[in-house]
Amino acid sequence: MKKSELKEFLDEKVVEYNTPKFIESDPIQIPHLFTKKEDIEIAAFLTATISWGNRKMIIKNAFKMMELLDNSPHDFIINHQENDLKSLDGFVHRTFNAIDLQQFIKSLKHIYSQHKGLENVLSIKNEGDTYKEAIHYLKQVFFDIPHQQRTQKHISDPLKNSAAKRINMFLRWMVRNDNAGVDFGLWKTHKPSYLSCPLDVHSGNVARKLKLLLRKQNDWKALSELDKNLRSLDKNDPVKYDFALFGLGVFEKF
Repeated sequence: MKKSELKEFLDEKVVEYNTPKFIESDPIQIPHLFTKKEDIEIAAFLTATISWGNRKMIIKNAFKMMELLDNSPHDFIINHQENDLKSLDGFVHRTFNAIDLQQFIKSLKHIYSQHKGLENVLSIKNEGDTYKEAIHYLKQVFFDIPHQQRTQKHISDPLKNSAAKRINMFLRWMVRNDNAGVDFGLWKTHKPSYLSCPLDVHSGNVARKLKLLLRKQNDWKALSELDKNLRSLDKNDPVKYDFALFGLGVFEKF
């Protein structure tokens, strides 16, 4: 396929999948339950954190998390006392358990009370054009407070060559303003042109079939290669193609 044909093909798939109907079967439906900026951010961050495995189970457990936070995630995080965290006992999603959720609540309180929130912590500094350093910094700030070692594995670090799929998905949700009602476009201080595709098995396999990606592993090096190719198709909104790659992989078994 020529580059112009590939772009046309993928643009059509973006239009097909980047619609409100997409929300019905996707974890992004969880932050769509809320209207307050901080509630949307926190619901999105927690949902993205457990977004691996069976999608129905992800959505079910993300709903459960919101219930445990009294369906007011920001208020719970800012105002919780140590005693309140006991209500989270018993929560589990695969390897993410109640200990991890309790730590996430404490770390998010630290981020919102001491670091002006997730939008500020994840902002790109030093003239960079990817979120590599920003995601690394998030991990540093997140575990700046006393924490259980086991919880560290639930925040990826691109400086250790992780593709950071779930954080990149969260960033897409927050930064892209798609005018289609799927992604939120809440973070006006961020640029969609700097986003990276949430690289997973589905998007990676489709990208390789379309020769957008040659590297075999789904790591940050692969993500950099995919970034370069997607940005050449649309430099202002490269991550819109996540809808095409994901839709082709999951819904069309491309």
